[in-house]
Amino acid sequence: MWSYVARRVLATLPVMGVVAVIVFLMLRLSPGDPAAIIAGDHATSEDIAQIRERLGLDRSLAEQFVWWLGQLLSGDLGTSIYLDRPVLGLILERVEPTLALSISTMTFAVALAIPMGVVAAWKAGSWIDQSIMALSVLAFSVPVFLIGYGLVIGFSLTLELLPVQGFVSLAEDPVGFARHLVLPTVALGLVYTALLARITRATMLETLNEDYIRTARAKGLAEPRVLILHALKNASVPIVTTIGTGLALLIGGVVVTESVFAVPGIGRLTIDAVLQRDYPVIQGVILVIAGVYVLVNLAIDLAYSLLDPRIRY
Repeated sequence: MWSYVARRVLATLPVMGVVAVIVFLMLRLSPGDPAAIIAGDHATSEDIAQIRERLGLDRSLAEQFVWWLGQLLSGDLGTSIYLDRPVLGLILERVEPTLALSISTMTFAVALAIPMGVVAAWKAGSWIDQSIMALSVLAFSVPVFLIGYGLVIGFSLTLELLPVQGFVSLAEDPVGFARHLVLPTVALGLVYTALLARITRATMLETLNEDYIRTARAKGLAEPRVLILHALKNASVPIVTTIGTGLALLIGGVVVTESVFAVPGIGRLTIDAVLQRDYPVIQGVILVIAGVYVLVNLAIDLAYSLLDPRIRY
């Protein structure tokens, strides 16, 4: 087991190296000059040249990459061009809203989707199955921003039950923290609920046709025990894959939801940085998100080895 873990951990290092190179080149070779944006519309060429020299943009790509990589290896993600603050500090300030929204969304989706998928597979072909799948298709087809605006109109503006926008820290006000998360969680969670319910149903249908399920039923085991302890447990590998991948996608895919509900998370920080051509912030955010992807994939691999020991060999 430990050798398997060590192999998987070492395999993540080249991936992060490739990501670092791609991020650096993607931003440096894309159109636009941050020095010109900082200098303003009325700046002279001399003003722009001075800013480029101050930012190190007048150096060759190789020199810029070596200098940036040295900073990165020392734990320094750089300094924001516009805010003149450490990028790591800016990201840490925005982590709580994004992480809270991602965790609450995935918890909501898992709690709702897995029972829906299990019941749909158990009642395959019935009106229950057809209703669950119809709702899943509908939820997966409607854009997140449209769901979000509908929830705002219904629960915030009409019924006045929940806040329209914003975010409150958990340490500051636990009740306000929960109330501000409800609408964005539901808006984003319905999409992942639909996806996970369909994956769960498909996997359960395949598992329920296995011989050991028929044997368990022939022994007189209660149907809930057969569904949960025998069928769901053995169908868990693709479900875990979907959950892990969904969590990784949520970390980097909450931009629309954060914009609709004015959540001051990493998504909003990324949008502002892209509009301002703030290279250090964009690079830092992408690297953090890539790191989350790699760690989640590593966790999925380790979960595989626990669910199916044959994978270790």
